[in-house]
Amino acid sequence: MTNHIKTLRITTLHVLDQEEALSFYCGVLGFEVKDDVDMGFMRWLTIALPTDPEHLVLLSVPGAPMHDQETAAQVRDLLTKGALGGIFLTSDDIHATYDAVVAAGAEITQEVVEQPYGTDFGARDPFGNSVRVSQPAEVSSEEIQRQYDAARA
Repeated sequence: MTNHIKTLRITTLHVLDQEEALSFYCGVLGFEVKDDVDMGFMRWLTIALPTDPEHLVLLSVPGAPMHDQETAAQVRDLLTKGALGGIFLTSDDIHATYDAVVAAGAEITQEVVEQPYGTDFGARDPFGNSVRVSQPAEVSSEEIQRQYDAARA
């Protein structure tokens, strides 16, 4: 094991169209472009939230140099099925965020719901990625576990 790793710097999110991704993530969710570099073999496009500028999200189109053509096709297929994961964001106004995502026409996978850890909802970006947004409650993980245990009893 190493203890030299210090931060999580970049998270990759696969998208099919980087301009459409910018419209959704920047235009709807409030991200800002941090890097936009045409490297010839790929476009290095990162975004970040203004409140979390050190954690970048790389909006990556499946293909070279990360994938050969066959693998890229498989990744695109899994992406559109919503099978590649996504991101989990926090909001200080879950209802206003929900209203903005609905107004943008995003697919809602779960309406706003109260959970032991806070209030959240689920959506999909234009490509199928899961987008969860939560307004966290001020509770300990022990209290959250207690509430889930009580619900199962």
